[in-house]
Amino acid sequence: MSKNAKIAAGGVAVGLLLLIWLPWWASLLIVLGVPAAAYLTLDPAQRRRLRRTTRKELGR
Repeated sequence: MSKNAKIAAGGVAVGLLLLIWLPWWASLLIVLGVPAAAYLTLDPAQRRRLRRTTRKELGR
């Protein structure tokens, strides 16, 4: 398995565990909140570069 596939499989596993242990709204808050918080921690130049980058180039 590639590195990205392992990360995706781990994310799915964590998501399923969260759904089992927490109420659905708490799981949704975590799933949406973590990427949003990570985006907000970027400085403006990094945000511009990320918006400019296409999906194909994100994996490089």
